[in-house]
Amino acid sequence: MLTGTLQKSYSLLAPIYDGAVALPTRAARQQSLALLGDVHGMNILICGIGTGLDIPYLPSGAHYTGIDLTYAMLKRAKRRITTQEINLHQGDAMQLPYPVQCFSVVIMHLILTVTPFSQQTLDEATRILIPNGKILILDKFLKRGQRAPVRRLLSPLIAKIATRTDVVFEDLSHPDFTVLSDTPALAFGWFRHILLQKN
Repeated sequence: MLTGTLQKSYSLLAPIYDGAVALPTRAARQQSLALLGDVHGMNILICGIGTGLDIPYLPSGAHYTGIDLTYAMLKRAKRRITTQEINLHQGDAMQLPYPVQCFSVVIMHLILTVTPFSQQTLDEATRILIPNGKILILDKFLKRGQRAPVRRLLSPLIAKIATRTDVVFEDLSHPDFTVLSDTPALAFGWFRHILLQKN
């Protein structure tokens, strides 16, 4: 039910998404993707590729797969593909259609707080990673114990159409990953760069 609602919402948001999101997140995306380093020969998943805002900043040499829930977003992402090897799939980040341990890296930009169940989304990303594989996260998280009354109040409403604003990353857990780094990205640290490694 919630997934279907989000699919409809992002189909409607697709034409205006870039105008709202591209410029404010551009530098943060570039900074996050710089952590990829040498990707030659790697299989990399872009989980929640959306309209493909990450595509211009992906280093060459890897095989990329992009997945998104919404066809309208994928249609726009396809237009950004030029020289990179990128396959696009329509699917649910909470039930990834890939076997275990088939990706070296999972890129998760602005997706963990969009899906209805962040823990399930993170578990799926961990499942399809090879040992020592990495997850690059760029997203907005409250800190544990942070009051943020407006964000918490708005979250139940806007979660149905776009994103949640009350997710606490520290409340997510998985025995198979280690946090390598956690640094501020945007909006005075509300948005964070988080780098995970699968044990």
